[in-house]
Amino acid sequence: MSWSPVQMLENMAKKKIEEALTAEKEKDYATAADKYKKALEALEEILRNYPDHPLIGVYRRMYYDVSSRLKYIESKGAQPLSEGDDIVKVDLKGEANSDDNEPPEFVLRERPKVSFNDIAGLDDAKRAIREAIIYPITKPELFPLGWPRGILLYGPPGTGKTMLAAAVASEVAGEFLYVDAASIMSKWLGEGEKNVKKLFDYARSRAKGGVPVIIFIDEVDALFGVHANEVGGEVRVRNQFLKEMDGLQDKGEKLHVYVIAATNKPWDLDEPFIRRFQKRIYVGLPDFNARKRLLEMLLSKLPAGTDVDIDELARKLEGYSGSDIKDLVQDAYMRTVREYFENKLKDLRPVNMADFEESMKNRRPSVDEKMLKAYEAWSEKFKAV
Repeated sequence: MSWSPVQMLENMAKKKIEEALTAEKEKDYATAADKYKKALEALEEILRNYPDHPLIGVYRRMYYDVSSRLKYIESKGAQPLSEGDDIVKVDLKGEANSDDNEPPEFVLRERPKVSFNDIAGLDDAKRAIREAIIYPITKPELFPLGWPRGILLYGPPGTGKTMLAAAVASEVAGEFLYVDAASIMSKWLGEGEKNVKKLFDYARSRAKGGVPVIIFIDEVDALFGVHANEVGGEVRVRNQFLKEMDGLQDKGEKLHVYVIAATNKPWDLDEPFIRRFQKRIYVGLPDFNARKRLLEMLLSKLPAGTDVDIDELARKLEGYSGSDIKDLVQDAYMRTVREYFENKLKDLRPVNMADFEESMKNRRPSVDEKMLKAYEAWSEKFKAV
């Protein structure tokens, strides 16, 4: 079997981590620390020599976790691992977590406070999400053929994909599980299958208790992109995830568990994975009305001068993403704050049209025409709303 240099280094790191865990269980912390250092050396070589590797984010997270564990052992000592524990169940303080009623530690569990009313524009995306998730949860008896369980949100950076997913959970009083794609495999690489299974087992248990669950996977292309060289247990992780998603469509069990994934690079996704998402929704740049609404929402929180023409600003900001507009408004406002401190003024002056004009000179849109055409081309082939 021929292994790539990255895979050899990965396997070396994993081997040293396993040896370190064994040493910890035997309370031999000096040996454990030495093994963790050897693992870090292998990971450092990957990070230094292969910065463009498709799984570089996984290796960065893995390096961070090993480094944190090593620092804890060296500074405070560590509790020995209990028999049968593995590192995926141990946090950075060395405390075991065996509560099956809790989500995996790599998942951020929350009840979002954002609603659809807090999101300017994106009316088509909101409508598609209402039809796919909110209506079936509200009246499941109206959907004898079932409903979509997978939604892919794709589009330029900063257009509101994460906010949309969070708002869904808020609208249905559900639980929002935010998953960093890289973390699924990095705690620890080789334990990815267990992580995926634990994630879905937890979601199903909550849904059986009557709580809708939204599993949101950000930058999903990092996990399910098309790669020339599969690395380590990546294939098994991907297959486990596809298996779990297929299980959500089980006709005999209509649980309200939904997977919403977001990506800025839909063209990097593997086609078998794309097919698991019955809804594939383009989240594009805001139109004039959405830009105007967003400006109104932002300026309502700031002291604005009477010369600020929101309609004119909305026209001039064509091509800017929602995130771009927020950053620009913040930059314009900071001009007034800067003057306040530098000139030791008594009062803060309102932000005016000139502030916005200056900010627009220094802040260009983050999305170009070439990128937009790439999204349009992908939409022509795969869009499903």
